[in-house]
Amino acid sequence: MQDSEFQHNFHTHTFRCKHAKGDVADYCERAISNGMKTLGISDHSALPDDRWLGGRMNYVDLPEYIAAIDSAKEKYPELRIVKGMECEYIPEQQSWYEDELLGKHEFEYLIGAAHFFLDTNEQWIPTYGGTNSARSLVEFGKYTARMMESGVFDFIAHPDLFGNCYENWDENCTACTRDIMAAAADTGVGLEVNALGIRKQTAKSPDNPFPLYPWLPFWEEASNYDVKVIVNADAHKPEDLQGKTGAAFQIVNDLGLNHMDVEQIGRA
Repeated sequence: MQDSEFQHNFHTHTFRCKHAKGDVADYCERAISNGMKTLGISDHSALPDDRWLGGRMNYVDLPEYIAAIDSAKEKYPELRIVKGMECEYIPEQQSWYEDELLGKHEFEYLIGAAHFFLDTNEQWIPTYGGTNSARSLVEFGKYTARMMESGVFDFIAHPDLFGNCYENWDENCTACTRDIMAAAADTGVGLEVNALGIRKQTAKSPDNPFPLYPWLPFWEEASNYDVKVIVNADAHKPEDLQGKTGAAFQIVNDLGLNHMDVEQIGRA
């Protein structure tokens, strides 16, 4: 599949997360000009306690974000626009995901994402730089499984993100991956092949020893399980809505992985 044939993206960020460019309308116009059918807006989640504000919207910005998506749905009827959010899973805030985001605010889907993960001491560890040991991989895998078991997420973004700082595939990577795959098979929650990771691989410096993501052995292991996958651009600017998605689909096709029915994401 060529990038230009990619028609459905459910991983899209706006300027509110502080490391992306463009608002909802900018992405809609780009998606329409690119011949896309579906655009899911899924900025990094505002959180009631405003934790981790360096890379996500402030809680006070949530109404404006919702209004921008609702307005775009009216302005661009030719495009299916789906209201979503990319969230870490904070167990004590389970009711907030269910009652506030999915309930009161009528979000149509949520993405789980482990940019931070809980260890066995209930301490939050940053995934960037933090998945650099056997123990941390165990914790990352168990936390990702816990996200899926929460019942609030449609799919998990870049579940192989641990490749950002773990250099060589070994038995610890395999064990972590099998925990994730078992949970995905049990819960039916999808796993994302993330095209932003491919764009990062293309641009990384020659002295970076880490494989980043997508990490091919992770997806080879996925072929041994009854799991569903989804390709997303993880766009942080409108021009990236289809960037390297063809290469991501190549991984899915080469390994015979089963793609999610994207038409059902956001359907009541």
